[in-house]
Amino acid sequence: MRFRDLNRQYQYIQTNIDNAVRSVIDQANFISGSQVSELESILADYVKVRHCITCGNGTDAITIALMAVLSNIPSEDWKNCAVFVPDFTFFSSGECPAALGLPTYFVDVRKETYNISPDALEKSIEQVKAEGRHKPTLVIAVDLFGQPAEYGELKRLCKKYNMFLLEDGAQGFGGRIGGRMACSFADIATTSFFPAKPLGCYGDGGAIFTDNEEWASLCRSIAIHGKDMSDPNDPNSKYNNIRLGMNSRLDTIQAAVLLAKFPVFRDEELDMVDNAARWYGEFLSATSLVLPEIMDNYTSSWAQYTVQLPEGVDRAKLQMCMKEADIPTMVYYKKPMHRQGAFAGTAGETAHCPNTEKLCGSVLCLPIHPYLRKTEVEMICGKLKKGLS
Repeated sequence: MRFRDLNRQYQYIQTNIDNAVRSVIDQANFISGSQVSELESILADYVKVRHCITCGNGTDAITIALMAVLSNIPSEDWKNCAVFVPDFTFFSSGECPAALGLPTYFVDVRKETYNISPDALEKSIEQVKAEGRHKPTLVIAVDLFGQPAEYGELKRLCKKYNMFLLEDGAQGFGGRIGGRMACSFADIATTSFFPAKPLGCYGDGGAIFTDNEEWASLCRSIAIHGKDMSDPNDPNSKYNNIRLGMNSRLDTIQAAVLLAKFPVFRDEELDMVDNAARWYGEFLSATSLVLPEIMDNYTSSWAQYTVQLPEGVDRAKLQMCMKEADIPTMVYYKKPMHRQGAFAGTAGETAHCPNTEKLCGSVLCLPIHPYLRKTEVEMICGKLKKGLS
């Protein structure tokens, strides 16, 4: 059994993917082919924002978005701009602002949803303001495991404290709040097309979403070595670099793969993976496990199905029992962000995040993907119950 079975997905849409990749090879247009701009247009329309800018990966997407949002602040002043990041998330959410020299503070999450706690965020903002060393400037909210963060409250806080809001939708693409799609809730948003993500390519890839015309142009420029984007049709602009940027492009083959995958993702896979999550809920409802909680009017894209083990359960032994039954499990995440060695000696090291500490010791992620069968979910749950007992 695979944790996220990309082989089954490929078998389901093999002809479409093969034709898409073959078309790129036939045209030999491997960088900046027409498929890239076509994908950007389709994804912008899906999310309902004005601009989608693809790039090399989800980590670059966050970095580029931060550089665009903070472009009106002199870079030498970034060392005073506090950024707030959930303590329970993948490393890149905090790595990107810290790598740009931005003081990075970690905020506790709700243990029910795994997403940043608005109450904990406001306390952290007030604490930073009282200390007076850094100015609260930006919040990075993560749509962890597929469920969007609480953007109503987060936007209220950002407005109250005059801060920017960035949505890290790497795990949340396809999720919704009511009728609005993930990657449309903040001032700027990012996602990842890493193969295991809800919408994944066959390598690395990422994208940035915004309604801000100036930021969109900046993001495109930054992603291509700071290229002058004032006149895309000017052949001389290719080698006219007006700012420092990076080399971060989504290659044409990955765009073609995503174009082949997207209709099935939109029309079938989101419902299919939601069914798998519902089956887990049915089979595990009578156990001592804490199951994922989806907020009212929210829809998850189920990047992960994460349960919390009761106290006293040896997680490593339970994982070994599952492995012996050929059932892979994962732990996302074993260590809080503020305890990562990279943040030793920084402002973020002092975070007080009891929910995150507890989650890191108790969470267990079970296999989930759109092509998981109900009989397989039942078998997984049966082995899990046996291991717990």
